[in-house]
Amino acid sequence: MAERLQRELTAIADGDGRYADAARTALGEEAVGARLEAAIRALAGHRGVRSSTCPSDAARAVGGEDWRALMDDARDIARSLARAGVVQISQRGAVLEPDADWRGPIRIRAADAHRPRLP
Repeated sequence: MAERLQRELTAIADGDGRYADAARTALGEEAVGARLEAAIRALAGHRGVRSSTCPSDAARAVGGEDWRALMDDARDIARSLARAGVVQISQRGAVLEPDADWRGPIRIRAADAHRPRLP
């Protein structure tokens, strides 16, 4: 799984699209937090508003076999990006407020300013 995600990030980084720089950062030697944020930005942005990614995708791409240790950080970074309006966090199709007390599996997608927020 980590290899597939790294290949996806490499393909994004090799292009000249909007998320190429983020993908390069995710694959680089920066601090883990910066790489996680960049991986979330690149994967969610590249996949667009009609698709999504999971925090574990970023954690796997950055952490390899030790990805589970990065899950809390990946979820916290997703919250920060949602607060900034970069991504939306959803659960069972409903968009979650970033500061709400939510648990369980979530999905992350690029923010769409035209889509209303759900409770």
